[in-house]
Amino acid sequence: MIVTLTVHPSLDRTVSIAEPLRVGEVQAASAAREDAGGKGINVARVIRAAGAESLAVLPLDPSDPFAAILAGADVPVRPVTVRGSTRANIAITDPAGETTKVNLPGVALAASDLDAIIDTVVDASRGARWLVLAGSLAPGLADDAYVRVIHAVRDRLGEAAPRIAVDTSGAALRAVVAEGRPDLIKPNDEELADLLEAELPAASDLAEAVHTAARALVPAAVGAALITLGGEGAVLVTADGGWAASPPPTRVRSTVGAGDSSLAGFLIADERGATPGGSLVSAIRYGSAAAALEGTQAPGPADLPTADIPVRELAR
Repeated sequence: MIVTLTVHPSLDRTVSIAEPLRVGEVQAASAAREDAGGKGINVARVIRAAGAESLAVLPLDPSDPFAAILAGADVPVRPVTVRGSTRANIAITDPAGETTKVNLPGVALAASDLDAIIDTVVDASRGARWLVLAGSLAPGLADDAYVRVIHAVRDRLGEAAPRIAVDTSGAALRAVVAEGRPDLIKPNDEELADLLEAELPAASDLAEAVHTAARALVPAAVGAALITLGGEGAVLVTADGGWAASPPPTRVRSTVGAGDSSLAGFLIADERGATPGGSLVSAIRYGSAAAALEGTQAPGPADLPTADIPVRELAR
């Protein structure tokens, strides 16, 4: 079982246009779709599509139309009752896969809402292998909200607590790294540089640069780091080593949710006992599959690229 928490869910509206975006002009859409989104929900959808068990925790108003869309996503959920409508995120994607996003603010949460979310997450995490805390924090939550979740899960469940993966950015990620000691973080290269408040070191390639940078965190502050690099693949850094892999040739239709699918692919493989290199390959396959789909569709096993994905070990 993999449990996810999304405190800032979204209705993802993806609009496809036949030509590159022309700012300030009127353009016709060639297609549009809506998906129940938010990073943790995306991860849960991919895990479910792979035939593994997942459970998504999120704040939700029972009268919100988002509830019906979420029900259609076939993801088991544990909602925490709040008042207000789920935000909408709008993505505009052109034929080259270039994506422009506009993210709206969501439902503001109070301290009492976070207390209820924490209680629900602790209960849902009993018997789970992984807990994924993913996405931006909802308005009203302090930067250390994820830290509070981590401490509560570990304090209340003790040795039975699941491993904890965090996929967020900015102040929320800095707080987690400073105070939460997560088992895994999943920044991209820009988020990693922002976390370290420094430019990536000079290196022969991007993978080498992020590997060197991540060594400032692993294992001193976090158990491991999965750093996604878009079209250049991903890097996995653990206490035991570092590995890099590049994606197979992919016709990119939408990059929205590709990082979430990469994290899901990693966790699916890890839960099934894969090696670090095997888990990294799974992350690459799922991320590439998501990028080849329109909108924020959850790739399933039939969508995964079958081309060989070599993994190279990075020198420490």
